[in-house]
Amino acid sequence: MTEQEIIIVRKPTAEVQKLLRAIPKVDAFLERAIDLAPDVPALLVKSATRKILEEKRQAILAGEHVSPADLTIEALLPLFQKQLNTQLAPNLKTLINATGVVVHTNLGRSLLPKIAMQAIFEVGVRYSNLEFDLATGKRGSRYSLVQDLLCELTGAEAALVVNNNAAAVLLVLSTLAAGREVVVSRGQLVEIGGSFRIPDVMTRSGAKLVEVGATNRTHLRDYEKAITEQTALLLKVHTSNYKMIGFTSEVELVDLVSLAAQHGLPVMEDLGSGCFVDLSRFGLVKEPTVQEVIRAGVDVVTFSGDKLLGGPQAGLILGRKKIIDQIKKNPLNRALRIDKFTLAGLEGILRLYFDQEKAIHEIPTLAMLTMPLLEIERRARRLLRRLGGNLAEKCKIEIVRVDSRVGGGAMPEQGLESRAVALQPLVMSINVLERLLRKASLPVIGRIEDERFLLDMRTVSDDEVVGLAASLRQVFGA
Repeated sequence: MTEQEIIIVRKPTAEVQKLLRAIPKVDAFLERAIDLAPDVPALLVKSATRKILEEKRQAILAGEHVSPADLTIEALLPLFQKQLNTQLAPNLKTLINATGVVVHTNLGRSLLPKIAMQAIFEVGVRYSNLEFDLATGKRGSRYSLVQDLLCELTGAEAALVVNNNAAAVLLVLSTLAAGREVVVSRGQLVEIGGSFRIPDVMTRSGAKLVEVGATNRTHLRDYEKAITEQTALLLKVHTSNYKMIGFTSEVELVDLVSLAAQHGLPVMEDLGSGCFVDLSRFGLVKEPTVQEVIRAGVDVVTFSGDKLLGGPQAGLILGRKKIIDQIKKNPLNRALRIDKFTLAGLEGILRLYFDQEKAIHEIPTLAMLTMPLLEIERRARRLLRRLGGNLAEKCKIEIVRVDSRVGGGAMPEQGLESRAVALQPLVMSINVLERLLRKASLPVIGRIEDERFLLDMRTVSDDEVVGLAASLRQVFGA
């Protein structure tokens, strides 16, 4: 045994041993604890009991200040109740998004309208025709439930929905290009959140990547030179999460489609954050809509359901019927299929799009992106009235101009003028305020800029203002 391997175990001092013996026995503590939680399962009561007793034991061994009075059952009961409440509370909980990022990946992305949530509730508490054809009385296909809606809205011949856009890209490439080459511009080999990279997905699909062009400029002739007998398809990736400016050039989709047709090849476009509405009329950056891509003659297009579309998490695959039928037969499709809740929510969203003006007002993502500045300011002033003047001695509060963000990897350069309630605490640091709000009964997530904690009211709904005010009062009251 080397000198480094010798472990010295020190025997607890007499005082430490006395404190350890003073910790109540589990059975003795449970006799009181069960009375405090008569309706809670015994397993959870025991778990909470063991946890707080073990925490005290570790605190004593670590040399923390613990007195015999801290170890009585009466002194430990409040800790038990707090621990039990923590264990009973759901891990996935609602919070207030005051960051100003509309499609916030970490906070659940798009919010669903009530009509979609009602549809989800109905199919959750009752049986449904998920895979049953009511017309024939025979087994049906879950994909048919939204395919017609998607085709009517976009002009596509056929459609398929899987559980997210990464799955959609993987499934298409696996079906059309396994063991063969896929030609893509070097400037479009994007990485999105969670280290999802187009080249990595392509490798998993079995397709072989062929990069063409330079990072900043790719020409039609680059694609043409790369086409061989091994080429399976031409891929275009919409770079929605970053913008390249300066000496740049990329091939228009219609030109790529024309070149592919000359060689009998399909063209695929990964739109990422697909959208059915041209938001440029509201002053936002022009993003290609799904309808425009379909009209350009693309053979298959993929995009997310929970970004600019404003629906539940899903990967939508639209295109020519011959290709979509091939994709449906891929065994991988079963592993990636969506459930009845996603289908119900998605159908609710899609039906709103038949009236675009109604969709803009009722789909929360679109409503927040197009929200008038006066409405945001009105909401900020309503919060100030709720807070009253009681916080003046503890915090400087004012309404300030800020820029919100689209989020979800869409429109990275797009700033949305907004209004925020800015907090400059006088009794604690900015970081302490951020932590306390994050841990409040109703958590609040904002952002720190210029030594101020900002609550961007674009992403705070009218019915959240009361809860937001309550969380602020709780934090400053503490």
